[in-house]
Amino acid sequence: MKIKRQKQIRTFLMEEFGEARGGALFETQDQILGELISGIKSKSESQKKTLIQTILPSIALYKGLFQEGFPEEEVTRYVQKYMFEKVGAGMHASMSRMEKIPGFYFLYSSIFRKIMQGSDSHESTQSHTRDSFDVTITRCLWHTACAENGCEKMCRIFCDADNVTYGGLRKLGFSRTRTLGYGDDCCDFHFFRK
Repeated sequence: MKIKRQKQIRTFLMEEFGEARGGALFETQDQILGELISGIKSKSESQKKTLIQTILPSIALYKGLFQEGFPEEEVTRYVQKYMFEKVGAGMHASMSRMEKIPGFYFLYSSIFRKIMQGSDSHESTQSHTRDSFDVTITRCLWHTACAENGCEKMCRIFCDADNVTYGGLRKLGFSRTRTLGYGDDCCDFHFFRK
């Protein structure tokens, strides 16, 4: 199975560490990713796909840097840089382009809520008005995967990347006061029309 994030991670590591060191770090990350994928148990097909394509490559990067002897603060800094400047910034750019669509807020709020209702990657409750919608997540595959793989602090980076994705948009506002990744009992997403 081709994993799109792997090309992005390889490029990131080579940009940060040069071809030789970055290539070696990528080999470690890729090996760990293979182990994480082979360890997937008791997940639905859609959960497996999300884990393999979205979650586990970043967890493997996190774990790989530790395995290569990086201290915790450097691991955090490099993984944040990857998640914020590559993943989050890419998602933000996509969101910015989508905002040009007429009726963007209505479309996005409807699609987001529908995806959340139909996804087995989250357990959530929702409410909405004409100008805002709230999604309260009490179980999240990202949080579960980090806990199952012994890297609970990695989940904070996933959570913080949402701020990059949704921050500073022209038509859609975003706030959150609690996250599972920071030890709270839920993630309380609040979106509103600007």
